[in-house]
Parts: sequence; structure tokens; C-alpha cells
Amino acid sequence: AGAKKKEFSAEVAAEVFALIEPFAGYAFNKAHSVSYALIAYQTAYLKANYPAAYITAFLTIHAGQSEKVANAVAECRRLNITVQPPDINRSQPNFSIEKDGDGQLAIRFGLAAIKNVGTGAIEPIISECNEGGDFKSIEDLCRRCDLHAINRRVMESLIKAGAFDSLQDRGTLLNNVSRILSLAQREQRLRETGQSTMFDLWGKAAQVPLAELDLTPADVSDREKAVWEKELMGVSFSEKPFSPVISGAGAEAIFCGQIDAELAGQSIVFAGRLISVRYLLTRDNRSFASAFLEDFSGQVEVMVWPKVYAETGDLWQEGNELVIQGKVRLRDDRVQISCDSVRHYQPPQEKEPIVSPEPVELEVPGEAVTADTAPAENRRLIINISQTSDEGGDIARLNKIMAVLKVFPGQDEVQLNITNGGEATNLRLANIHTNYCPELEQRLVELVGEDGFRVETAA
Repeated sequence: AGAKKKEFSAEVAAEVFALIEPFAGYAFNKAHSVSYALIAYQTAYLKANYPAAYITAFLTIHAGQSEKVANAVAECRRLNITVQPPDINRSQPNFSIEKDGDGQLAIRFGLAAIKNVGTGAIEPIISECNEGGDFKSIEDLCRRCDLHAINRRVMESLIKAGAFDSLQDRGTLLNNVSRILSLAQREQRLRETGQSTMFDLWGKAAQVPLAELDLTPADVSDREKAVWEKELMGVSFSEKPFSPVISGAGAEAIFCGQIDAELAGQSIVFAGRLISVRYLLTRDNRSFASAFLEDFSGQVEVMVWPKVYAETGDLWQEGNELVIQGKVRLRDDRVQISCDSVRHYQPPQEKEPIVSPEPVELEVPGEAVTADTAPAENRRLIINISQTSDEGGDIARLNKIMAVLKVFPGQDEVQLNITNGGEATNLRLANIHTNYCPELEQRLVELVGEDGFRVETAA
């Protein structure tokens, strides 16, 4: 009986193992997929329902990684979330959430996220600000705070990033760093030796006069501020986001943030502000360049090979606003543009009204499409937008339109007609297709009005 029992157990074990063995090749992959799917669902839920908190956490985790910080700030602009610059009286060590002037949630840039500035250097300043109130001047800060952990490099980084803009002009402070540090060291020695003034005898009943610094004024341009901010934080608050309108494009014109791997191999046209450029040499000593351009939606890398660079070398200077025509390619899973031609970006000038190359009237042959009728093939949704003097409002409205279109994916082409004064520019969204339906129609009416869009049969 014992032998039969042992034989039966071995058979059962063999059968169980035979069931498990084929599954073993996929068990880990399925578990891995479930884990990633769960994390993706949780993060998607948090971003959709608590976008400000989600992006604040993302920025805190990736503080110091310029590219990720820049992409997160661009996403905030798309979601119409304000990102406030660093402020010695408002910022915390990490990114934080506060309310803006309209009562909406905004994200405040953290001081420790500034390059060359550590948490240990700014914690005494933040602690004193929380206890004693806002700093009224740079002299007030020097008198109240323990600045022994702040050296010249840290002080210059804070000034260049704009953390002291509420106290004094940036150029003036940067021109007098040595005098500011000397005052801070003197006040620190007075505290350490226990010396007091006659005003200290009355405690808080009498305000202690502050030593005043005779600061030599100095001016700094917005362009210089923007360069400093990009270097120290990865994003600029001094320059308005570049929001181009491209006229006379020979290929599909899109925004930087729309350029992705799906466009690989296609020729595109886009405009951007040159934020960084590296000048390189080929093996045979011919010059070429690797440049990054950005607009309000994001940034993209452009490769300028020797033939094009030899003809356009003077255009590749940081700060220039350029229109690029080139081909999208993938290199090590990174999207790059191989530049074929480049020219200076010229904002559209107000002219006499011109005729749009597309028909103005809505002409849909056959019966009208209703909710119960199958949608016509090869349709094009045309949305009309008028550019105003409120650049921030225009960008926010455009971001809302793009977000709504993505909620209704489909096969219908999308075209934006942007008017500025008397000029109209047609912008085909090459990588966005939608499904025109009553729900989408209602959403568009809320954004651009009943006369702000139309549907027609695509050519």
C-alpha cells in the first residue's frame, strides 16, 4: 500500500508539473504586465483628477533634470496650470502648490531645484521667513538669516534664477554680490558675539535700523535673464513662450510638441526658438550642428548637417526664431529632425484680407450626417481661430482645443485657420485625427462658437 501511495503521489506531482511548465515561460511576463498596467492606471487617474498635485510630485522627483523639468512645464501650459518662478518669500525647498491671483491652483518653483543650490543652504532662510514674515529688502534678509552656508556661487545662482526679484533688481544684486555677502558675514558675527545695539534694549517695541547697502545699479536684459534661467532651472520665466504662426509652408506645419515617433520618415515644417546649439566637426573636419528648438508645446532636436550648415551657419545662434523644414527620423529611440532648409521666422503682418485657399462655404454632398448615419469618409474639420493681443489667453484656448480633439479620436482630418488682422494662415495637424460627432460639436461650440468651425469633404 505504501508503494502504491508513493507511486500515486509521483504521478500527481508529474501531472501538476506538466501543467505548470508551459505556463512558466509567460507567467513572469503576465505578472510584469499587470504591475505596469496597474501603475499606469493609477498615475493616469491621478493626472486626470489631480493634475497640479501630480505634476508637482513629478517635478520634485525629477528636480535637477533640465529636460524633464522643461517637458513638465510645457505640459502645465497645455493644461492651463500656472508655474510660478522661484521667490525667496514664497518658495519652499521643493516644488509646492499655491493659489494664484484668480484662486486657481498653481505650482511654485522650489529653491532647492535651482542648480548649485542645496537644501541645507536655503532651509535657514525659509525657516526665518515662515517665522518672522516676508523679507522686505536684501538688507533685511542679511540681518535676519544665518547665511554661513551660502557662498558666492549659491548667492549668484539664486539671484540669476530670480529668487530675489521681489527684493531688488536682478542686475543690481548680481553687480553687488561681494557687498551683500560682506554684510551677511558682519551681521552673523554680531549675532555670534552677542553684541547688541541700544535699540535692542526695547525689544520689538522699537524697530532696529538696518545697515543700508549702497548698491550700484545695473541693468540686465530679458534675454540674459532667460539664458540664466534655462541654465539653472531648465525653463525660462522671463521670456514669453514662443507661439508661432507659419505662413507659406510647403509641407505639413506642426508644433514642436507634436513631433513624435509616429512621424518618422515624414517631411514637416515647424517653427521654434533656438535654446541651445552645439557646434561639431565631422571626421573630415566639416562643421555641423546639433540644436534644440522649442515653442509653447515642447522642444525638439534638429541636426544641421555640413551642406546645410555651410549655407546657413549665421542663423544658428541661441535666441534666434527659425522656421525649419526637414525630415523626422529616429536615432536610439530619440526623435530628431534632419534639417533640409531654414529661414528666420517672421511674424505675420497685418494686411488686407486675403482669400483662403480652402472653400469658405460648407458644402457636404448628399444627405446630412446625423447621429444615426454612418460618418462620411475623408472628412476635414476646419477650426477658425483669431489671434489677439492676449498671447497667454490664445495659447490656453489652443491647448483646450487640442485636448478636446484628442478626446474624440477618429479618421477625420483637422485644419486650423489662424487669422491675425487681415491675414489667414492654414495649419494642417498632421498627427491628429478626430471623429466629428454631436458631442465634439457641442464642445467646439463652447470654445470657438457656432461659426468657429465647419466640416467638409477632404480632397
